[in-house]
Amino acid sequence: MKLVTFELGKRPLLGVVENENVWSVNAVTAMLRARKVPRAVATQPRFQKAARVLLEAGSPPCDMMELLERGAAWRKALGVVTTALAKELDADHTHKDGAKAARRSSPAVDLRDGELVAPFARAKLLAPLARPGKITCVGLNYADHAHEQGIEPPDRPIFFLKSSNTICGPGDPIKLPPNSSQVDYEAEFAVVLGKRGRRIPEEKAMDYVAGYTILHDVTARDMQFGDKQWFRGKSCDTFAPTGPWIVTPEEVPDINNLRISLTLNGETLQDSNTSNLIFKVPYLISYLSQSLTWEPGDLLSTGTPPGVGVFRKPPIFLKAGDRVSVTVEGLGTLTNPVVGP
Repeated sequence: MKLVTFELGKRPLLGVVENENVWSVNAVTAMLRARKVPRAVATQPRFQKAARVLLEAGSPPCDMMELLERGAAWRKALGVVTTALAKELDADHTHKDGAKAARRSSPAVDLRDGELVAPFARAKLLAPLARPGKITCVGLNYADHAHEQGIEPPDRPIFFLKSSNTICGPGDPIKLPPNSSQVDYEAEFAVVLGKRGRRIPEEKAMDYVAGYTILHDVTARDMQFGDKQWFRGKSCDTFAPTGPWIVTPEEVPDINNLRISLTLNGETLQDSNTSNLIFKVPYLISYLSQSLTWEPGDLLSTGTPPGVGVFRKPPIFLKAGDRVSVTVEGLGTLTNPVVGP
């Protein structure tokens, strides 16, 4: 399941992407509450059970953070309901002009209602999580990225934080700060935490994962190296494009074998695989949980592969007019333009 925050008619909404459509979570739950579900779907036992789970939670979540706080069972039920409705919509399209249309047993329910479902092309995607509680990143987590800097890979994880003002969504501009001339790109595979936990055993760590997304860890290198610490250079406004959605774990069965790449104006500058991560996701979640509490909606960005701009000869830095795309296998592509101060 792909969970999105999207804008339709200038209203931010929560949605689920199914095929080429975005289903509004608010409208889906309103349909269930009003019992205006096509009969062909409503009579399915699995659908009925999932619908009860959604409705028993009360009002629909107001944002992605609240959706994650509803827990794995609620998210699973949402997936069951939207998948069933999407299949019914496809069946309706298939049969609407044929003889079978007259024999369909559904009541007069229009699943093509614009309040309920919208073609994906019409929905403007926003950052899935507008205000993550923590944006925790891992430095030097690809051995070849350490080697391109002329240093040995670390023997324990190196963590740093980005502030929440860095978040922006698909298609949003990366804004170059006026006090930096060395803004660099870093493609990253990120984990979305879905459950509160501290002192988590490594073998239980994946139970705390709600899904995965792409994070572009934009960095002002002159600030980073000048300050001799990473926070300011990593935390300029718009320096963490994320998206295009959160993909739930059942759709990404092997996170340790995903191609990750970055293109700048169509040229591939980073190309690696998450199999090259030094410290894997379960270890990172467990390791850091020994000293802090993970919360639903926290982001854990796992590091960038080699090919960053500052270590190229000559160096390559982002400039106004550039277009950057990060692709992670199974998660899609996150594209952002670059604009001047």
